[in-house]
Amino acid sequence: MADTGRARKLAERVQQVVAQMLDTRVKDPRLGFVTVTEVRVTGDLQHADVYYTVLGDDEARADSAKALESAKGIIRSEVGKQTGIRLTPTLAFHLDAVPETAAHLEEALAAAARRDAEVQRLAAAATYAGDADPYRRPGEGDEEHGERP
Repeated sequence: MADTGRARKLAERVQQVVAQMLDTRVKDPRLGFVTVTEVRVTGDLQHADVYYTVLGDDEARADSAKALESAKGIIRSEVGKQTGIRLTPTLAFHLDAVPETAAHLEEALAAAARRDAEVQRLAAAATYAGDADPYRRPGEGDEEHGERP
């Protein structure tokens, strides 16, 4: 079993090779503006999951997924040539959901900030329901309740 350092180095190299291949050698017209965001290699170096993002709408994402699937063989053979390891890992391409998740989180944070600002505005205009300080202090009003100091 390989150590995690070797798997990490192989993942970085696979990411570089795949990005270079998509930029220079894969000429599929369905391939959109694809960015390879991460590659994860299993500990035994037999499988690599390639995560990517596509600039555009759902149709561009679907077309790019088809183009990557059809170019998987040539990309894998180039990964094998450039890494020089005995067994070339199989490649699986996955659409990375990080941009959509980040946009959702940004939207949630903006909504929370709006609600906080509204609460702060309401708190600034609020008044006390009774006295501002409902607690008695020593020496104040003790005589009217019949208490002696």
